Amino acid sequence: MKNTFTLCLMAVAGFALAGCKTSGPDASHFARLDTSPAVAITNTLSPDLLKPPTDMFVLGTGDKLDIEMQGNASTRASVTVGMDGKIYYLLLPGVDVAGLSLTQARERLEKELSKFFNQPEISLSLKEIASKHVWVVGRVNHPGTYPINGAMTLIEALSVAGGTAESPSLVTTQDLADLRHSFITRHGKLLPVDFVRLLKEGDMSQNIYLQPDDFIFLPSSLYQAVYVLGAVTNPRSVPYTDQLTLVSALANVNGYLRDAYVTHIAILRGSLNQPHIMVVDYKAIISGATTDVPLEPGDIVYVPLTPYRFLVDYADLITTTFVNAWSADMGVRVVEGSGNIGVAVPVSNGAATGK
Repeated sequence: MKNTFTLCLMAVAGFALAGCKTSGPDASHFARLDTSPAVAITNTLSPDLLKPPTDMFVLGTGDKLDIEMQGNASTRASVTVGMDGKIYYLLLPGVDVAGLSLTQARERLEKELSKFFNQPEISLSLKEIASKHVWVVGRVNHPGTYPINGAMTLIEALSVAGGTAESPSLVTTQDLADLRHSFITRHGKLLPVDFVRLLKEGDMSQNIYLQPDDFIFLPSSLYQAVYVLGAVTNPRSVPYTDQLTLVSALANVNGYLRDAYVTHIAILRGSLNQPHIMVVDYKAIISGATTDVPLEPGDIVYVPLTPYRFLVDYADLITTTFVNAWSADMGVRVVEGSGNIGVAVPVSNGAATGK
């Protein structure tokens, strides 16, 4: 899988780059790296993500089954795969079916029942899936977890969740989901899906197939904040104001840790899929050698424990830290029942530090 970054570098970081040119609306703080070789990677989704899964559905804890010995209606029963991976049916002391397909489970049941019955034939059907889900949370109309038993695309999952929420105002249909910062993770890794292209432009090249436990999050576009992560005392989101700068944002999180490498603080701006990165020397700012950096809503400020030489790796670390922090926050709220998973909440923990 390749991740893509349109990378920019700010000369105040102590990385004096000959030939840097400013461009775009953020030219006063971001400088595009036009020197050779250019630090940019073309963003493409792995073709494998766009292929339907070929793995056969297998049973897991919580799945419910209907079982009946053919020709004997009195043996009809509904059973649930227990925490031990077993089902309990008729005289059987417990049959381990976790990880088996329905065909394999039926064959195992028939084998065990043959100890008590003559050539038993079993009818086995899946009544309810509880072992495999995808998470769809944030600014959708029906956030929650949804069962997945085979091929399900991202669009299908969002549709099951009622689609993205919109403003109820009669004069606007403003989308309440921040698509630039929406993301999907798999096994803790960010998948390079562009939600703007998918949902606004109808680009089906972004419509990947999902796997169990995929985490889809669409944050609120109404929550204006800057996210301060990494080696800081209290990593979290800071409410945005017009006066918010790098210095004041760090003050809001009670400063940085003792071993933090503050000459390489990064500010990530733009979409998660194609961010711009600026590396700032915080010591130069507080000494008066350079000016403070005004922040914008959605900026991610990251304080490392070590310097970074490769901006692509640095940007990847920051986006991974950001999405894992959001995922941890939302997961805790769901498990504890402490909040509405349909709205954005501040990132309060789970931030990784440097490497």
